[in-house]
Amino acid sequence: MQLFYNNSKIVSGLCSRYFTVNKPKAEFGLRQMRGLLVNDVPKYFVILVWLLINGLLFGVTWQKYNREKTYFYTRAVLGNTLTISRSAAACLNFNCMLILLPVCRNLLSFVRGWAVCCPGRARRILDKNVTFHRLCAYMIVGLSLLHFYGHSYNVHRFSMSHNTKVDDAIDETDTKQSTKLLVKLVSIGNGDGETYLDPIRQPTYPIKSVFLLTGGWTGLIMIACLFFMVTSSTEFIRRSYFEVFWYVHHLFIVFFGFLIFHSIGKQVRGQTNVDKHDPEYCSKIDPYTGWENDRKCSTPPVFEGGMPITWVWIMAPIFIYICERILRFVRYLQPVKILKVVKHPSKVLEIQMRKTDFHAEVGQYIFIQCPKLSRLEWHPFTLTSAPEEDYFSVHIRIVGDWTSGLSEVLGADEYAEVQPSWKIPRVAVDGPFGTASEDVFDYDVALCVGAGIGVTPFASLLKSVFYKTVNESGPMRLRKVYFFWVCPDTHAFEWFGDMLMHLENQLAESGCRDLIEYNIYLTRGWTAGQAKAIFVHEEDQRDVITGLEQKTNFGRPNWDDIFSRIADMHTEREVGVFFCGAASLSKILHKMCNKHSSASKRVSFHYNKENF
Repeated sequence: MQLFYNNSKIVSGLCSRYFTVNKPKAEFGLRQMRGLLVNDVPKYFVILVWLLINGLLFGVTWQKYNREKTYFYTRAVLGNTLTISRSAAACLNFNCMLILLPVCRNLLSFVRGWAVCCPGRARRILDKNVTFHRLCAYMIVGLSLLHFYGHSYNVHRFSMSHNTKVDDAIDETDTKQSTKLLVKLVSIGNGDGETYLDPIRQPTYPIKSVFLLTGGWTGLIMIACLFFMVTSSTEFIRRSYFEVFWYVHHLFIVFFGFLIFHSIGKQVRGQTNVDKHDPEYCSKIDPYTGWENDRKCSTPPVFEGGMPITWVWIMAPIFIYICERILRFVRYLQPVKILKVVKHPSKVLEIQMRKTDFHAEVGQYIFIQCPKLSRLEWHPFTLTSAPEEDYFSVHIRIVGDWTSGLSEVLGADEYAEVQPSWKIPRVAVDGPFGTASEDVFDYDVALCVGAGIGVTPFASLLKSVFYKTVNESGPMRLRKVYFFWVCPDTHAFEWFGDMLMHLENQLAESGCRDLIEYNIYLTRGWTAGQAKAIFVHEEDQRDVITGLEQKTNFGRPNWDDIFSRIADMHTEREVGVFFCGAASLSKILHKMCNKHSSASKRVSFHYNKENF
C-alpha cells in the first residue's frame, strides 16, 4: 500500500507540473481574415476556377447539343439524354487531362523551382497535388456514372426503335407524329448510298447492343477499371495492403488506352446537310407522305459522326507521364552506393547512400526500389540528411512486408547476419522531389512540428540551419526555429534523440544555442518506474529519458498558448509553420495558423504540410 501511495503521489506531481490540455477554439472573427487569406484563399481559388471550367464546359456542350440544328434529329430519337451524355463527356475529357499532371513529380519539382520568385502562397498550392488528384478522380467517377446513364438510355432508345411500328409509341411521351418520325429516322441508311443516324442497324436486345458498339464495350471496361482503382484507394487498403493499391492503381494504363479508342466508332451522329433539308421544318410534316413532295424536305438527310477529340485532350499529359517513367528508368540504371546501414531501436532502419550528380534541398524526398524484393514497387521516404553533407540518408520505420524485407536483405534484421558491402543488394533511387520544407529559409521565423515518425523531414532541416549559420554561407532570412516533437511513447526517442543531442552540443560549442528552440512532448507510454525516475531527477541538468538539456514535457502541447506566445514575440514577421504527421493534428495546427494571424500585430502564420 505504501508503494502504491508513493507511485500515485509521483504521478500526481507529474500531472500537476507538466500536463496541459489542448482545447483549440474554432471561433473565427475578422482578425483571422489575414490567416484565411494566406492559407485558404489560394487553394479555394484554384478549386473555384476548376469548378467554373467544368461548369462552363458542361453548359456550352449542353447548349450545342440542345440547340443546334445539326443534332435536331438526334434529339428527336434520344431526347435529353443526348445532351446529358455529351456534356458529361466534355467534362470527362477535361478532368482526364488534369488527373495525370498532379502525379508527375518531376514536373511539379520543375514548376516549384521555376516559380521560386512567386509568393509562397502560390507555390504552396503545389503541395496539394495529391488532394487535387483525388478531386479529379471523384469528378471523373461522378461524370462517368452520368455519362453511363445517358448512353444506357440512348442505347435502349436506338435498340427499341427497330421494333417500333408506325402506329405504335415507344413510350408514353411519344405522339403518333413523333413515332412516325422516329421510325423513319432509324430506317434511314437501309438503302443504297444512304447514311444512317442509328448506329445499331438491326433489331436486338439493348444489353447485346452495348457489346456491338465500340463505345459500349470500351466504356464497360473503363467503368470496371474505375471501380477497382477507387475501391483499392481507400485509406484502409493503402495502409494495410499497399501492394494491392499499387498494382491495382496501374489499371489507369488500361483506362487511358481504351479512352483513346472509346469514341472511334462515331456513334453519336449529326446531320450535315441542314441547308438542304431543314430538320425543324421537316419534323412537322409526315415523313412518309410529305417529305417527297416538299422542296425543303425532298433531299434526304445526311448523317455523319463527329471526329474523336479525346486524344487531343489527353495526349500531352500522357506524353509528360511517359517522360516521367523514362526518367525513372534512367535513374533506376544509375548506380547507388550504400555507405552504411544502421538498425536503430523502435524498428527504425537508417540507410546512408551516395549517388553521382545527386543534389537535394532541405526536406525533399526520394523513391527507393530494391530489385531483389520487387522490380515494380517504389516507396517514398523523406531525406534525413542535410544538403551540406556528402551523402544522403533516409530513416525507414519497419511496419510492412516490403520494409521488413528490405531490413532483412540489407542485413539489419534481428536474426540476419551482417552483410559485407559486396553482398548488399542493389537499390535504385528516383528523385529528389520538392516539398514544402524547401521554403523554410524564406521566412523570418519557422515553427516546425513533427509527430512520431513525421519528425524525419526536420532532421534535414535542423542540420541544414546549423550548417548555414556556422559556415556563414550567405545572408539568411531565417532568424529563429521553434521545433516541436510530439511522441506517442518513449521508444521513439531512442533513434532521433542521438541526433538532437549531437545538434545540441554543436549549437552550444558554436555559440548558436538560441537559434533553435526545441520542445519534446511525450503523450503516453511511460511506466511507473520511469515516472519515479523523472520525479527524482527533476533538478538534474539533463533530461532523464532523452539525455538532452531540454526537459521532456508530458501530455499534449497547448497550441493556443504556443501560437499566442510566438505571435507576441515576433510582431511584424512572417512565421512559416511546417508539419508532418497525422491528419488530426494537422487540422488543429491549420486552425491555429488562421486564428493567430493578426493584422494588428502584423504577424501571419503560413501553414505548410508535408504531402507525398
